[in-house]
Amino acid sequence: MNESIDVLIVGAGPAGMAAALQLHALGVQVRVLDDQAGPGGQIYRGAHQASGKRSAVLGADYQEGIGQVRRFLASGIDYVALASVWLITPEREVHYRVDGQLRRVKAQKVLLCSGAYERPMPLPGWTLPGVMTAGAAQIQLKGAGQIPVCPVVMVGSGPLFYLLAWQLMRAGVRIEALVDTASPLDLLRALRHLPRALGNLRQLGKGLKLLYALRRAAVPWFRAASGVRIEGQAHAEGVSFVSGGRSHRFSSRLVLLHQGVVPNTQPTLALRAAHRWDEQRQCWVAEQSEWGELSVAGCFVAGDGGGIEGAEAAAIQGRITAIGITLALQRLTPEQAQSLAGPERKRLTQVRSARPLLDALYPPQRAYLAPADETIVCRCEDVTAGAIRQYAALGCQGPNQTKAYGRCGMGPCQGRQCGLSVTRLLADAHGVSPAEVGYYRIRPPLKPITLGDLANEQ
Repeated sequence: MNESIDVLIVGAGPAGMAAALQLHALGVQVRVLDDQAGPGGQIYRGAHQASGKRSAVLGADYQEGIGQVRRFLASGIDYVALASVWLITPEREVHYRVDGQLRRVKAQKVLLCSGAYERPMPLPGWTLPGVMTAGAAQIQLKGAGQIPVCPVVMVGSGPLFYLLAWQLMRAGVRIEALVDTASPLDLLRALRHLPRALGNLRQLGKGLKLLYALRRAAVPWFRAASGVRIEGQAHAEGVSFVSGGRSHRFSSRLVLLHQGVVPNTQPTLALRAAHRWDEQRQCWVAEQSEWGELSVAGCFVAGDGGGIEGAEAAAIQGRITAIGITLALQRLTPEQAQSLAGPERKRLTQVRSARPLLDALYPPQRAYLAPADETIVCRCEDVTAGAIRQYAALGCQGPNQTKAYGRCGMGPCQGRQCGLSVTRLLADAHGVSPAEVGYYRIRPPLKPITLGDLANEQ
């Protein structure tokens, strides 16, 4: 069965919910597909069923997200949970799996609110059992109320890194050490962005309070850490590193890694939309118009899937893009659209004012963008950074060729874990920009499906 609707939104995070509510208010028919059991995205995961105790641990921002989720669920918007989107065509036909069946829908406009995922942090020992991303630990806390029963060591940097440390501490987890990999030079470079960041004192204030709480709790805190290694044979047993000119080691059976987040560009890349390389953030970003439209006509993007800005900015972008979509559907005049979007754009500028400071404070570190030869880069196929460099020496020019040389990027994650590292390694080996090297060619299915599913598609 091939349905037809006005607008299909993929993703029910802050951007997707806000866009859907705005479209609904403007009288546009909309359906929202999301692969989680409830709306909220990663940032508000589990908000539809969060207990008072859990929401108190997660903080005021999460509690505000609960309100957003409730408004969305009460709106009567056509919302499909546990829907796994596996194919989006340039003709705006979306194929998805729900309740064990494949379905498809044709939309006049498609809005991708695919969010972000954590940047992989390849370092020695990162594939050992007992090593997780900080975001994975946060998912367990939000979705199931589960927390580590053993002390943890956290390695990395960034706002989410410290937020999770604060949340785990409030939940009663013992943090053996915070191993911050940011360089002192990053702080110096960031200072020039401070005057602009003062335009968002609320966000700065929240960050400072969080850091102060960690400091008051006397959590062991090491800055400018280098030479980080996770030790162990069958599982993680400890972390060693250098900080302040001294070597340190902490025993731990659970290590949490975090090196920031990057846009989930799998859907936009699969559409063959135009992308650009963001040198500062070391990731690919989809090119878009002032209304969020991609180079593929009728397809739009909003939220962190189009560039990392945070939950508040994502919601504003969702509303702006919804207005642009309504304009494209000729349900608004250009004057009406600009009038509606004007206050939202002004608010977005204010919310974004602290982003350059945060980007400069917590850039991805070189040691984890292009790790040492012995470090595994492609976890699915056990391909090391040294192997990628050897492929380059043999003439490999781009990520797609690495598949032929050693199956790199051909595993279940479809390059999500190794793609950025492979691009960086090849660019360095050939002395060119990552923009010249490119990225994997993303093909459907975006999510796993069976041949039986395909045979029975409705």
